[in-house]
Amino acid sequence: MTAVAEQVENLPMTPEGVIGRIPVRSLWLLMLYASDLFRTSGIGKVGLEDSPDELPDLVAEILAHAVEERQRRRLSLGYRSRDAVINRVRGRIDVLATERHQLMERGLVACRFDELTINTARNRFVRAALESISRIVSRKDIAHRCRVLAAGMKAMGVSGEAPPRAQMSTDRFSRNDADDRFMVAAAKLAFDLVLPTEASGTNVLSLPDREVTWVRRLFEQAVGGFYGVVLSPFGWKVLRGGKMNWQIEQKTAGIDKILPTMRTDVVLDHPTTGQRIVIDTKFTSIVTSGWYREETLRSGYVYQIYAYLRSQVGRGDVLADHASGLLLHPAIGASLDETVVIQGHAIRFATVDLSASASEIRDQLMSLCAPAN
Repeated sequence: MTAVAEQVENLPMTPEGVIGRIPVRSLWLLMLYASDLFRTSGIGKVGLEDSPDELPDLVAEILAHAVEERQRRRLSLGYRSRDAVINRVRGRIDVLATERHQLMERGLVACRFDELTINTARNRFVRAALESISRIVSRKDIAHRCRVLAAGMKAMGVSGEAPPRAQMSTDRFSRNDADDRFMVAAAKLAFDLVLPTEASGTNVLSLPDREVTWVRRLFEQAVGGFYGVVLSPFGWKVLRGGKMNWQIEQKTAGIDKILPTMRTDVVLDHPTTGQRIVIDTKFTSIVTSGWYREETLRSGYVYQIYAYLRSQVGRGDVLADHASGLLLHPAIGASLDETVVIQGHAIRFATVDLSASASEIRDQLMSLCAPAN
């Protein structure tokens, strides 16, 4: 069975539209599922993923519309710190600078103060997203629309380098600028969609290890994002990145420093039916060579999902007492879906074929919430 990680590691990326053997449209689909945009304003419920090959055009159009709406009501302003020599006191006086240059004798004073500006990190990020996605869309009218909006923002004073994605991940929205949330979510996805397109061209993304880590994390976020949007209307509760506690009865002083933490990727709860599915996503081949047979499940992964399930039994949580587990791997051109019941817990081992169409990938993910055959 072909592991996705093995495909990504074989850089450089070769045919156009493919990274390793992963179709770019499948990466775009995962990015959509992992994005804030998919969870914002019901976007995930309108079938945006039905045409993944057209996804950049659709996201560019959404981003352009969001920017136009914000411009009609004026882009949000922010504060920036400034040092200036002025003829009146504003903010705090820089006493040292004022005395050193004898500014008071000339009727001036050195001050440090905050001032409102349209040239915020958020607006620079959105402007750069418009410029980036305009280069990969197929429709010329949308590309032109994005470029015009980016130029318009620059003319308003939004200039300079875009902030790194890490900085934007810490950006917080207040009640006064909540309208920016949708626009920034679209901008983040627009930036993400450009990455695999650049990777399959001449601008290869840094190192193979970084590439594998990026896609591994993307797959985990996509699974959680997809289930969070699609299953919530049906009474499911979706927990991402939850922590499980060991049932410790006695311990020595130093054990907390070395005892591994149990942290799940995704947990699906359906209180009405009493279902809990603990999902652990992996990024290697679901099977490996065994001592006495050609293929076998990876023992470490089996022990891990077993520990997630059995360690929570008998703590007064009915859902935990009868929880099932799902070890989920991506694959290319392959399919596996097998289940075993161990001590009352169904443990399912399954793959999602990333070479399939968008509708097939969606159907595969949905089928994993249904009882295994």
